[in-house]
Amino acid sequence: MAQLKNIMVLGSGMVGAVMAEDLSKEKDFRVTVADRDPETLARLAKRADVKTVTADLSKPEKIHELIGPADLVIGAVPGFLGFQTLKLVIEAGKCIADIAFMPEDAMELDGLAKNKNVTAVVDCGVAPGMSNLILGKYAAEFEEFEEALILVAGLPRIRKWPFEYKAPFSPIDVIEEYTRPARYVLNGKIVTMPALSEPELVDLPGVGTLEAFNTDGLRSLMKTIRCPNMKEKTMRYPGHIDLMLVLRETGFFSQTPVDVKGVQIKPLDLATKLLFPMWKLQPGEEEFTVMRVQCTGTRSGKRVRHTYDLLDRFDAKTGFSSMARATGFPNVIMARLILNGTFKRRGVFPPELFGGQAEIFSAVTDGLLKRGVVFNHSEEI
Repeated sequence: MAQLKNIMVLGSGMVGAVMAEDLSKEKDFRVTVADRDPETLARLAKRADVKTVTADLSKPEKIHELIGPADLVIGAVPGFLGFQTLKLVIEAGKCIADIAFMPEDAMELDGLAKNKNVTAVVDCGVAPGMSNLILGKYAAEFEEFEEALILVAGLPRIRKWPFEYKAPFSPIDVIEEYTRPARYVLNGKIVTMPALSEPELVDLPGVGTLEAFNTDGLRSLMKTIRCPNMKEKTMRYPGHIDLMLVLRETGFFSQTPVDVKGVQIKPLDLATKLLFPMWKLQPGEEEFTVMRVQCTGTRSGKRVRHTYDLLDRFDAKTGFSSMARATGFPNVIMARLILNGTFKRRGVFPPELFGGQAEIFSAVTDGLLKRGVVFNHSEEI
């Protein structure tokens, strides 16, 4: 009989819960999930064979206590806790598969991970995540990588005034998309633009017209992939950009306290208090994830463009949101590859660093296909 593997899932939000339930289906895994919200843990425990622990994951001593027995850690905390959590896990000598949208550069911990003999797969969601994996594949195949474009959105099926939007992952990370300066690569140089800049309309099959804007989604790709032109844009229903620009430029996303009748209040705290209930997906509310990744380069002296299109919808059978599926499943597939020894490299690895490995690329895409997350691939010469 195979020895049970202990897996600690840090975070039971929409994505964390999906990952925990997927892993709990393995008879050789013992899954424990920690979160500060007892209600989300209780809902998860009714669906999946998992142990739950109510815990404040912002406290380092609690992280150390939780991950002590773990053979592998799944990181699903909000971005602002991501780097701290990743570092604590690596320092403890534990391998991790992580999806936190942290503002810091996870690669700064590569040396530490190597010293601790740890495998840390980071940014392993949909975008960043599958987008990185695809770029990594063609960085290895192209003789010259000329251009890469990533377009991604998670949206409710039914548009409701005023925002026509619901947050398919941590809402505080959504606001980061509207405030964090966006970097992309143009003619071999890194360009920094404000978030929400350079809007354009995009027509996608099965979806219609969306508006795209610059976001800081390239992250590690700017250092790891040799391509002179790379850009990532997030998409929303038309009109959403202007609403977010008004809120941002008025100061509602500022963390600098303002005096309101003698009380110091952070505008962001007020904004989140008002916005998040409106952005919350209701149980059973249908939404979809759409992504396009285009890679253009030369192969055998000929110019070729590869396009990967994803259109994934809410799964009524399981109740899983499409974004939770598309984000969580790549991460748990990689977790399995770490645990079974297929992926043995030590250090910190965003997905582009193993996208060129055919065995890994196929394992991830085949695993997604089995779970109903389908990327359609086309090639133009």
